[in-house]
Amino acid sequence: MARFQDLKDAIGENIEDGFTVAFEGFTNLIPYAAAHEIIRQGVTDLHLIRMTPDLIYDQLIGMGRVRKMTFSYAGNPGVGLLRRMRDAVENGWPRPLELEEHSHSAMAQAYEAGAAGLPCAIFRGYKGADLPKVNPGIKFITCPFSGETLAAVPSLTPNLTIIHAQKANRKGDVLVEGILGVQKEAALAAKCVVVTVEEIVDSFSGVHPNACILPAWTIQSISVVPGGAHPSYAHGYYDRDNAAYLEWERISSDRAVFLSWMEENVLNADPNCFDLRVERMRRSAA
Repeated sequence: MARFQDLKDAIGENIEDGFTVAFEGFTNLIPYAAAHEIIRQGVTDLHLIRMTPDLIYDQLIGMGRVRKMTFSYAGNPGVGLLRRMRDAVENGWPRPLELEEHSHSAMAQAYEAGAAGLPCAIFRGYKGADLPKVNPGIKFITCPFSGETLAAVPSLTPNLTIIHAQKANRKGDVLVEGILGVQKEAALAAKCVVVTVEEIVDSFSGVHPNACILPAWTIQSISVVPGGAHPSYAHGYYDRDNAAYLEWERISSDRAVFLSWMEENVLNADPNCFDLRVERMRRSAA
């Protein structure tokens, strides 16, 4: 059952070095504040999973906390490359990075298989693609009923999934609104789930009947972190901070600038002032 905790305790009690961790959120509701807390606590040797790694993973990689990444697209959306990820792959700085690349479809299918307790996902895909040449985790099987050749990938079952959401009620149920990626599937596939939210409410009355609600029994810890998805957006609360994504291109392009930025704005930042910290970060990068 979900417990309400401050972010420091929620992270400290639910993650260990070497864990496989998924941070999910598709443009909307990316859990930046939780990732920053993991960096502050010095957790390392992580295997990260994410359908679309962006700035949050660039920061974790650049701080040397990641040994492997399973992903489908990696980049600074609308801007370009992930500079810290590229440096790790090409130069081994600050440590070598193992990559396991998939398509978006394969990632979604693998999360669903994990949520269903299945060992693998089977789907139509990868025919004529080059990824099977570099990813030994992609196999092909013959359907015993139709004889059709289908793709198969191992299910995704993270030790920990972290998401950001708009609201939790006092029972510990969590409401996720707006564009959904694979937050629900990643949560149900994981052994443990930590959620940061914008606020706690008494009830979800008036919510659309098809809204995504994660019941309290699927979640271990909930932390109230207003602005916890910034610079991504939280539908109904704040917009995407496009300037922050543009600034990251400059900050991340130089190792020394990156480390100085992380030292000031993540390692030595007040975790209870996330919105104010990000605004200060933007001014200091100007």
